[in-house]
Amino acid sequence: MKKSRMVIIAVLLIALICGLFYWTIWRKDHTSPEQGKLTEIEKIITKDLGLNYPATPREVVKLYNRILDCYYDEKYTSEQFDGLTSQALALFDEELRANNPKLTYQQAVTANVEEFHNAKKTMTQTAVCASNDVQYREDDGDELAFVEASYFVKENNSYTKTFQTYVLRKDDEGQWKILAFFQTYPDSNEEED
Repeated sequence: MKKSRMVIIAVLLIALICGLFYWTIWRKDHTSPEQGKLTEIEKIITKDLGLNYPATPREVVKLYNRILDCYYDEKYTSEQFDGLTSQALALFDEELRANNPKLTYQQAVTANVEEFHNAKKTMTQTAVCASNDVQYREDDGDELAFVEASYFVKENNSYTKTFQTYVLRKDDEGQWKILAFFQTYPDSNEEED
């Protein structure tokens, strides 16, 4: 009697373990791949820049480029747009933020994105110079960094590459903030071989 009871309990335990195993596999196979994954926009707007601010000028520009990619090539809600612009403004130096209040900045971004889409453009690639190409200078006691970025854009069947220089200034907390940016042109002498 005891042996038959032990066999029944052992069979039930084995069945329970096998059932749990198959249920776990079934659940994994039937879980949507999107569940638990954040979109690029969600990754950016949930990034806590107070705790996890980019450590180098190059990383600041790389994050800003991710925001630009979202502006021009992603679909977003008005709340997500507000989050993207808030994150972009958090990367700006206080002088640049003072000249670009949030509403003014949002209007400018909206106009630029609309113009971009009306011209049937798509941003195919962004790139930031290598770490050793970042130039550092001091000006009136301010630490400055110059970071080059490039943007490859498709318009109809043609491609254009534009270059931009970002000027970053280290703030009182030791964080690199975007002070200014302007379009640059490659040195034509460098392209000749």
